Amino acid sequence: MINSNINNIENLKKYKHIHMIGIGGISMSGIAEILHNWGIFVTGSDAVRSRITDRLSSHGIFVSIGHETNLVKKADLVVYSAAIKQDDPELVEARNNNITTIERSDFVGYITRIYKDTIGISGTHGKTTTTSMVSLCFIEAGLDPTIQVGAILKQINGNNRVGNSDYFILESCEYVESFLKFSPKSTIVLNIDNDHLDYFKNLDNIKKAFAKYVALLPYDGLLVMNADDPNCKELRSATEAKVVTFAIKNEKANFVAKNISFDNKGFAKFDVYHNNYYFAEMKLSVPGIHNVMNALACIALCFEYGIDKYVIKSALLKFTGANRRFELVGSYQNIDIYDDYAHHPSEILATANALKNKNYRQSWVVFQPHTYSRTKLLLDDFAKVLTNFDNIIITDIYAAREINTYNISSQDLVDKINTLGKNAVHISSFDNIAKFIRERACPNDIVLTVGAGTVTEIGRKILA
Repeated sequence: MINSNINNIENLKKYKHIHMIGIGGISMSGIAEILHNWGIFVTGSDAVRSRITDRLSSHGIFVSIGHETNLVKKADLVVYSAAIKQDDPELVEARNNNITTIERSDFVGYITRIYKDTIGISGTHGKTTTTSMVSLCFIEAGLDPTIQVGAILKQINGNNRVGNSDYFILESCEYVESFLKFSPKSTIVLNIDNDHLDYFKNLDNIKKAFAKYVALLPYDGLLVMNADDPNCKELRSATEAKVVTFAIKNEKANFVAKNISFDNKGFAKFDVYHNNYYFAEMKLSVPGIHNVMNALACIALCFEYGIDKYVIKSALLKFTGANRRFELVGSYQNIDIYDDYAHHPSEILATANALKNKNYRQSWVVFQPHTYSRTKLLLDDFAKVLTNFDNIIITDIYAAREINTYNISSQDLVDKINTLGKNAVHISSFDNIAKFIRERACPNDIVLTVGAGTVTEIGRKILA
């Protein structure tokens, strides 16, 4: 096991060579770059070459595509992602050579304890966007934070930033309760919803996990939570930390958005009230009412950290979205193509509602279901929210970590949508999907590729 007394960077540097299995993942790559910036020798491996592995290589981190047990033999610490199976050849090699191994979330937990002020952004939906918003506010305020975010953020030219302050801002993911390995000083809970049911089984278990997470906060810490979400209600009693709330509907919240309006791009303008007193007018450069909520969470936390409201306003206006969050991929023949990471019914509904604030003729959605378990358990909800789009194309299910023991297929989702009165089609080939849309989409239409898997490739195929 890794030295449990690690509490500063110098202690971590005692590990001269750290090897990372699955280094191409968004979180693993961020950790790799942070370690590399600290002067630690880092190598890694991944199953496939990607833009992320190319980026790591360009920064001087050696990445093997495919297994490389010789690298493992030279390491004195091996970090592996949750997706790595226990019979992985590199993991087996490390253990056979008595090399210390540690799972990613445990390792991130140690990093959170190196910093005096770790700020975790949690919630079922909106973590990446809100982490990005908070990060930009801290940067603009000159607070020089270290950042780990779950997407490429153009303002930091990547998914991480190494600062020289005591602040570490990162996403805190609830899947397999990995966020319970962290040690936050402050946290945001954006919402609590039915997801990852392959692990949690039911909503009650998800709520219990979040309660255990906020219980990690110290008595002089901070909890910023959504007062509009009834599933967050019990969190207040789970912590001795200061609690600050945000809302749109609940006017008893500490930070409330009022007088919300949208321009023709779907970007919101709204007034913020703090404890019933006018605070400031805010404008966003990302679409949707859900981003008003994300911004409110950001505003509440940054206010508690003493960041001036005009700095917050400036940073939020400059934020144009993280990679794959309603991201404009390109246009052709006056047809705009967007890409979005939404892979849960609530997230797809938020995307659909954001779309309604834009001016367009018809919408085309290409949805790639993510995991068999989620598709099976939330089939009715997926079908219902997808009817918000004019034209619906369903790809094959992206398996991720699963095998299909659920007796579910994309055609089941198509059939369910069709029973709701909307026409949907299932097309397996990405090339055929691109051809289907190019033959049918008209000027002033909007095309969205939606999902957490490889569906993002389709937008580029359409443009090609």
